[in-house]
Amino acid sequence: MLAAIAFNLTRAAGALASAFHAKATTATIRTQLVNVPTRIARSARRLRLHLPRDWPWETAWTQLFDATCGPPAAA
Repeated sequence: MLAAIAFNLTRAAGALASAFHAKATTATIRTQLVNVPTRIARSARRLRLHLPRDWPWETAWTQLFDATCGPPAAA
């Protein structure tokens, strides 16, 4: 049962990320969007993610993040 839920959530994340990831396999989505090589930094009680420079799936990951969490609030 949990495997089916995880599969469906991964497929939904792929569909939100991009057209390529909507058709991609679960392993591709997991490799490119879930296993993100990032560094987490804390500053002024806020968490910041430092994504890799020239990362090829940055736009798909950003689109997925904005679709699920929304854009950051204006300061």
